[in-house]
Amino acid sequence: MKATTKDLRLHTSSLLAAVDRGETVVITYRGKCRAVLRRWEEPQGAVAEGLHNPAFGIWADLDEEPDVYVRRLRQPRTQP
Repeated sequence: MKATTKDLRLHTSSLLAAVDRGETVVITYRGKCRAVLRRWEEPQGAVAEGLHNPAFGIWADLDEEPDVYVRRLRQPRTQP
């Protein structure tokens, strides 16, 4: 299936529905192929092991809770 960038902007849900049905959608811009939409398939075992996101576990070695740490960072600085 082919669709223009305007179709992508105005009819995103119907294009995603086509992708869910197994179709591949080629996005064109000014008559030239620019992108391909196809169904995302999660790599096997990656979700179960938590490896799907390289930032997963970024707070693992932090001594305090992440939300407390971020709130402390966002506090205004005080003059000595």
